[in-house]
Amino acid sequence: MRTIVITGASGGLAQEMVKLLVDDQLILLGRNKDKLAQLYGDHPHTELVEIDITDDQALEVLVADLYQHYGKIDVVINNAGYGIFEDFDHISNQDIHQMFEVNTFALMNLSRRIATRMKESRKGHIINIVSMAGLIATGKSSLYSATKFAAIGFSNALRLELMPYGVYVTTINPGPIRTGFFDQADPDGTYLKSIDRFLLEPNAVAQKIVKIIGKNKRELNLPALLNLAHKFYTLFPKLADKLAGGTFNYK
Repeated sequence: MRTIVITGASGGLAQEMVKLLVDDQLILLGRNKDKLAQLYGDHPHTELVEIDITDDQALEVLVADLYQHYGKIDVVINNAGYGIFEDFDHISNQDIHQMFEVNTFALMNLSRRIATRMKESRKGHIINIVSMAGLIATGKSSLYSATKFAAIGFSNALRLELMPYGVYVTTINPGPIRTGFFDQADPDGTYLKSIDRFLLEPNAVAQKIVKIIGKNKRELNLPALLNLAHKFYTLFPKLADKLAGGTFNYK
């Protein structure tokens, strides 16, 4: 039985992943234990943990406790994150610090604490669910994209450092997924409506993620159309900027 840690466990994507991992020991992290219990109370082999993942001291204690109790962590899925789509000059200093704390620093801190142990045991898999916004920036996503670009940079370096020890690091970069993410990112639903044809279904994304657990896959960019856009963006940056600023600017 694999031991799998999932952050942001009350989110829509995590809920779909949990459905597919019934034979694994799951440690599900979230901000509200009541909500976790409501979602996963009947699920076998689960430990529900209420934690503020931006508190590094709490993460340190948690990881020590988990290793003491289970003896190993096979997989960590960093799934927690949120977004705000706003003009750069409408973003506050507090917004900047808060989003980096959740989207980037928490991912880095939990990854490095568990990766240290995985490195010693010479096995394990870290899966960082980031975003296509970390590969392709668009207007009104300056802060969100910055947190995601940073998370990808960290993941890429971590992958290289852990490679000699048989530990895998995979970044998952989905485009927009039909989940509660947009309740905060797009309160009036305008953006969601404009990109409806590009929306990914959470169960389909979850299936792809679960399928690569334990496999040495560098990254997974979804959907195929946005993966193609990323390749175009890399090869023709000036033209890509023009298109992203006009034709494909849906925000």
